[in-house]
Amino acid sequence: MIPSMEPIRITRGPGGEVEVSGSFDAFAADVLRRAGFLFEPSLRGHWIRLPFDLGRDWENEHASWAAEMLTAARYPVHLDPDLRVSRPGQATPTAPKRGPAMTAQAPPTGRRTRN
Repeated sequence: MIPSMEPIRITRGPGGEVEVSGSFDAFAADVLRRAGFLFEPSLRGHWIRLPFDLGRDWENEHASWAAEMLTAARYPVHLDPDLRVSRPGQATPTAPKRGPAMTAQAPPTGRRTRN
C-alpha cells in the first residue's frame, strides 16, 4: 500500500448503483473482485461497480465486506453509511456466500475387464 494514497471510496451513485472510486493497487483490486465488484472499461479507465438489480441487502453486504477487508489490509477506505451492514466497531462481516464451483466431470474410462 502507498501511505499517501487517497481513500478508496465505496458509494451509492445517483442511479442507485454501488461504485468504487479512488486510487488502489492490484491487491485492492483483487479484494474488490472477490467481493463481487465488476471492472467495466470506460473512457477514463475502469468503472468499478457491483452488478445491478441484486437488491440493496446484497449490495450492502458485499460493499461492507469489501470495506472491512480493505481496512484490515490497512487501506484508507470511505464507505457510505447507507452501505454499512453493521455499526463501526462490531465484528467483521462474514465473506459473501458464493455458489458452488463449476467443475468438469472426468471422461468415462471405458469398460473394465475381469481377470
